[in-house]
Amino acid sequence: MRYYTSESVSEGHPDKLADFISDSILDEFLKQEKTARVACETLVTTGLALIAGEVSAQHAYVDITKTVREAVRTVGYTRAKYGFDADSCAVMVTLDEQSADIAGGVNVSEEWRGMGEAARALEQNRHSRIGAGDQGLMFGYATRETPELMPLPITLAHGLTRKLAQIRKAGTLEYLRPDAKAQVTIVRDGEKTWVDTVVISTQHAEETSQEQIRADVLEHVIRATIPAQYLLEDTKYFINPSGKFVIGGPQGDAGLTGRKIIVDTYGGAVPHGGGAFSGKDPTKVDRSAAYYARYMAKNLVAAGLAERAMIEVSYAIGRSSVVSLRVESFGTGKLSDEQLSKLVLEHFDPRPSAIIEELDLQRPIYAQTAAYGHFGRPEFPWEQIDRVEALRG
Repeated sequence: MRYYTSESVSEGHPDKLADFISDSILDEFLKQEKTARVACETLVTTGLALIAGEVSAQHAYVDITKTVREAVRTVGYTRAKYGFDADSCAVMVTLDEQSADIAGGVNVSEEWRGMGEAARALEQNRHSRIGAGDQGLMFGYATRETPELMPLPITLAHGLTRKLAQIRKAGTLEYLRPDAKAQVTIVRDGEKTWVDTVVISTQHAEETSQEQIRADVLEHVIRATIPAQYLLEDTKYFINPSGKFVIGGPQGDAGLTGRKIIVDTYGGAVPHGGGAFSGKDPTKVDRSAAYYARYMAKNLVAAGLAERAMIEVSYAIGRSSVVSLRVESFGTGKLSDEQLSKLVLEHFDPRPSAIIEELDLQRPIYAQTAAYGHFGRPEFPWEQIDRVEALRG
């Protein structure tokens, strides 16, 4: 038997609130200027949202304070008694312009500078003009465990936190508050898979009994979300195991952009390169290349070329071409990993400019990514499986 655990946090978790604010600011810039360069970081704590980072835009003007307050209101922090609310929190803004050194390597790549005019005129070289916004490595992953081609534990965990938010906003359980976390442990034993443990901690109104919370969460959240086939008589449920969760959100813990990178991706099923997503425009390959790696891996698995596939890509700042790309199929590939790697490079173009164009990433789609994972959600362009026939040959 093997145990696998993944965690999700709700949109009201302080780190996710910070992500949502950062991505909301990014979206506001992209609405006005699709080529805006944004690297926006947010810190939230009791009564304060601090916005820092770098922004370069020729024509866009964003009211940062207004955007922050609207984001906080959307998540549900609307009352001063929560210790943080949209109307009374202080907003501090310290945004600078993007470093000219970084901008130079992004605007004109090392390869482009070395080309002659004839080479620059060739269609296949047009995506070589823009360089990567940073060095680093990114991972994409897909698996046949779920219809979404995502790992089962993170899929179930996201389902629980999303359900908590839905019933809170619908007023089904009026005592629920925005901050919440969920954790799911599954067991695999041969062909059998089941849920061993579910952990949920949800912020609540002070007068609510823990007995009521446990009964309601079990009925309205867990059993309404996790398919009955995975729940056994001896499945363990830990609901608000600390015994009380009244103080939450930024009043309970400071929140920072980019601190939930495993929640955002595959729940720990595969490695992570370390780069966060939120608040970054798509020239930052931490974000766009991770999306493209998922796109490549998902199409490989959907094409039936592997039951599981992980793709690692790496970049050098100021260069358009990847430093490396490799496919790992964990012994499930119909071809060798070396052959799969070559096949991917034949059918996909992981240069930053090509990624941005192919997935249409210079538009305001990022605030909706901030909570409940960046992958496994069909509304995002990197979840398309439009290369299946080409890969099958």
